Amino acid sequence: MTARFQRITPFLWFDNQAEEAASFYVSIFENSRILATTRYTAESAAATGRSPGSVMTVDFELDGQSMAALNGGPVFRFNEAVSLVVHCHSQDEVDYYWDKLLQGADDKSGQCGWLKDRFGLSWQVVPDEMIRLLTDPDPGKVARVTAALMQMKKLDLHELRRAAA
Repeated sequence: MTARFQRITPFLWFDNQAEEAASFYVSIFENSRILATTRYTAESAAATGRSPGSVMTVDFELDGQSMAALNGGPVFRFNEAVSLVVHCHSQDEVDYYWDKLLQGADDKSGQCGWLKDRFGLSWQVVPDEMIRLLTDPDPGKVARVTAALMQMKKLDLHELRRAAA
């Protein structure tokens, strides 16, 4: 049996919350774990202004997807230009991930299923059925679903189905 090779790994830049964020994300998603933590050495700390021995990177898996987090300082901040999409099978899953990812955030929910967690990372919590409704061959159904979707923060699958009907 060969191990799965993941060619592309999302790499998230934090000021100094990489370990806290990775632990938070791992606590939300099944099939998730911290894989490795590296620390700033005297040499790397001198080059970056970080403290020797402090966490530099955290490698982790979210639902089997490899991710990495770096404590790189306050130079870069997350913005909505990049987000992570959480595909959901049901409204219960939408509710679960929405509520968990917003824990500790200042209710940074946006429009159409977007939210910003307490670390500033943007997520989209999306029921897969919505994608099927938005790609239906009936343009009237697509228009109604789109109109309903544009009024939502957290996506409501019941309301999207009702709009499609």
